[in-house]
Formats: sequence, structure tokens, C-alpha cells
Amino acid sequence: MAKRKQAKIEITLVRSPIGYSKRQKATIRALGLKKVNQTVTHHDNNVLRGMLDKVSHLVNVVEA
Repeated sequence: MAKRKQAKIEITLVRSPIGYSKRQKATIRALGLKKVNQTVTHHDNNVLRGMLDKVSHLVNVVEA
């Protein structure tokens, strides 16, 4: 079987999680984001989409 290419997503932290719940801060850390304007790349999947839905007001998402 041939492997198919998995879509990638670039996530940028655009707002500080200071003042938000511990749960949202933990989600930001789990995404690998530590500083504002930091960008990380992840493979697109349902788990990642759920995490991004919870912190959509803090991040900017671009499909790469």
C-alpha cells in the first residue's frame, strides 16, 4: 500500500493566554506554542481540530 500525503497545518499564537483558564493554557502548551507569534506545524487530524476549536480566539491557523 502506498502512503498518502497527510495535510499539514501551520498554527500561530496571536494572543497571549494570560487571563484565560488553565485548561486553555494547557491546550496552547500541548500544541507546542510558548511565545506570541511563534508558529508550529502539525499534521491535520480530528484531535488537532478539536484542540484548535477550543482556543480559536488565541491562534491563527493556515493550511499548508
